[in-house]
Amino acid sequence: MSSPASFGTGLAATGAFVAGLVAVFLAERVLGVGSGRVALAALGTAVVVAATAWRAVRMIAAPADRRALERWVLTLYVVGLAALVLYFVKGDVGTALLGEPLSRSSPRLSVVLAVLFPALLLCTLVPLAMVEAALVAMARAPVPETGRVKSALFSGLGMAFVIVFAFATTYVATQADATWDLSYFRTAKPGDATRKLVRGLNEPLQVTLFFPPANEVGEAVRQYFRDLEPESPQLGVESLDQAVEPARGKALGVSNNGSVVLARGDRKEILTLGLDPERARGQLQRLDAEVQRRLLAVAKPRRVVYLTGGHGERADTRPVQGEAARPSVAQFKELLRAQNVDVRTLTVAEGLGSAVPGDAAMVAVLGPARELLPEEATALREYWERGGRLWIALEPDGAALEPLLQPMGLKSLRVPLANDRVYFRTTRQQSDRGNLGTASFSSHPSVTSLSALGSQGAVAFLGATALETVTPPVPGVLLDTSVRAHGETFADRNGDFEPESGEVTKAWPLVVAVERPAAEGRPAPRAVVMADADALGDGILGNVGNAYLAVDTLRWLSGEEALSGVTTSEEDVPLQHTRSQDVVWFYATVFGMPVVVLAVGFFVTRRRGRRAPRNTTVAGGAR
Repeated sequence: MSSPASFGTGLAATGAFVAGLVAVFLAERVLGVGSGRVALAALGTAVVVAATAWRAVRMIAAPADRRALERWVLTLYVVGLAALVLYFVKGDVGTALLGEPLSRSSPRLSVVLAVLFPALLLCTLVPLAMVEAALVAMARAPVPETGRVKSALFSGLGMAFVIVFAFATTYVATQADATWDLSYFRTAKPGDATRKLVRGLNEPLQVTLFFPPANEVGEAVRQYFRDLEPESPQLGVESLDQAVEPARGKALGVSNNGSVVLARGDRKEILTLGLDPERARGQLQRLDAEVQRRLLAVAKPRRVVYLTGGHGERADTRPVQGEAARPSVAQFKELLRAQNVDVRTLTVAEGLGSAVPGDAAMVAVLGPARELLPEEATALREYWERGGRLWIALEPDGAALEPLLQPMGLKSLRVPLANDRVYFRTTRQQSDRGNLGTASFSSHPSVTSLSALGSQGAVAFLGATALETVTPPVPGVLLDTSVRAHGETFADRNGDFEPESGEVTKAWPLVVAVERPAAEGRPAPRAVVMADADALGDGILGNVGNAYLAVDTLRWLSGEEALSGVTTSEEDVPLQHTRSQDVVWFYATVFGMPVVVLAVGFFVTRRRGRRAPRNTTVAGGAR
């Protein structure tokens, strides 16, 4: 009988065993078809069988104190060989025996074998690698440590079981095709703007809730109006069940439960939510904005806002010939309509060449590419001087609008602004420095909500032009720079987006509120001049800061600045990652976390091994 030290590790047999499995894998997955595949698969299988037989011979010839270890390794070989047999039964062997693929003759058995053979293979290779590593470490030991090898075997089996469980769980979850929404849900509460609107009611406004008892949607809506009701005695709230009070429902235009009716005199607005909490979830999260919109419709007279056209304005549906299309203001128009505004177009054809229509609550000149005709500019200036309200947004390469700006004490330098430190990176090019962002607001009523939000309501200006006050100032005109650019913003005169000497760097005015004292019996002329029409364009208006800038500007120009305030929303904000962030998350979760877990397990196991008492007894009883 050979001595333990001269018996060797058996690593060569394991190498041959693994090499045979790799050969089968290459034949089946790389070669695919042809005689080469059959030959390589047969060779690999023969090597696996030969390695198993070799290991069986080693077990028989092993010393008594090593025979148990060899039996464990041989068992792993047999399990691996069984996995290989199951693979062939599922494939070519099964087809040859049954005359047709196993997936067709016995689909369930085919699925079982497809799941079972890789699991058995994993339960072979992982423990085998750890057992062989332990045996190699004890190659010259006079007596092998059986406990150490057993620990390695169980550790390998544990890891294999965890991997099999993880894959099985993922497979079952995929097949189950079920989703769970674990996000926290709650209904929006009345915001400052809605509360101010209710406090300002000067006539009774009746709110009727049509919901059955013990309905979740109804309870959420009732709680919203319970919070709002104490704001004004003019607000009345009543809960009805349409099935019990069909006549009341018919009188208010409601035929089913799940609706809210806001009525004032002969004006009424209906908000339909339904009775299913899941379907009404989105509306409940935006309930404050929905109620505010309908309150404005019934409590305030509808205003008419004209958007000038005919000069390449953003409001024009057709772009200027020969110029690149710019973002339109469709979202801006929707925002105005949600504030109970009737949006209309005003061109020379509608009379802009002579005078602004008498029903205009406001006129907006949004990013004209060409100068207005002298007659049009005169009509707008006279309208403003009579107490009208103007909303002007400029383009860096568009019209300067001097005939309108000069009486307000402002001028456009027609020079684009840029910032090489604080800007929005959208294309990763030098031109991104023209995408300005700022949270520098004054305390002017036209930016009440933005001042309250602070840095959470930063406003984006994608290409602003430089604005300046005229010297000397225009007498009687009050200017308030409500929004300023970052202090390192420079006037990029040569258009290279690099700060150079001679290019003035300062906190340029981006939005200026203009007001003049009111004449006898007339409202005070008001205007807001923006250095960038893009701030109101589609896409950018989805930014919270830009949306509040538009709403607060509208309310100040309309004389309703007392209603300015934040509207609450519980709408879920989607998490958005850049491509590079997605790459980081992929590698961190697929590779990073498993490596961390294995490293922790390795150090814990190693630490336990060092602390464990070692049996130093050798053959013959010597220590």
